Amino acid sequence: MPIRIETRPLTSGAFAPFGDVLECDGSPDKIINQGMCGRYHDRADLQLSDGDAGRIGVSLFDAEPRSLPFKLDMVERHPLGSQCIVPMTEHPFLVIVARDENAEPAEPIAFLTSGSQAINFYANVWHGVLTPLAAPGLFAVIDRIGEGYNLEEFWFDQPFEIISA
Repeated sequence: MPIRIETRPLTSGAFAPFGDVLECDGSPDKIINQGMCGRYHDRADLQLSDGDAGRIGVSLFDAEPRSLPFKLDMVERHPLGSQCIVPMTEHPFLVIVARDENAEPAEPIAFLTSGSQAINFYANVWHGVLTPLAAPGLFAVIDRIGEGYNLEEFWFDQPFEIISA
């Protein structure tokens, strides 16, 4: 029987050890475009490893929607750079992370976005795969592009079952 993990709302404070939550909260940092647009400036700490010859790039992902309960049997991480996930729809999506314990992921934590949030995983953070909960599963992904080993996968001996809170 899989271990059950309940989703929790995605908040900046709860997600802080793993990365950034990008959202338009509070007042804009600046009003631009003839007073018609609020700019929420510099919301993600995009990272590349020191001395890395890679670069930051933007890709588009079209992911198949999943549903809850969700079977989690694998997580991954990107040791050479951060990975920023920006939904291109207003549908909530599932965000799964795990702390590192001796080069392996600890028990996962599952967050559910509000539908108006994006996230940025810091470099080397264990996380689940892109998991939209509705179609279309369109996302812009800003991450490291270049040579070198930037993907590590970990398969759990026993899967987890992510359920709605």
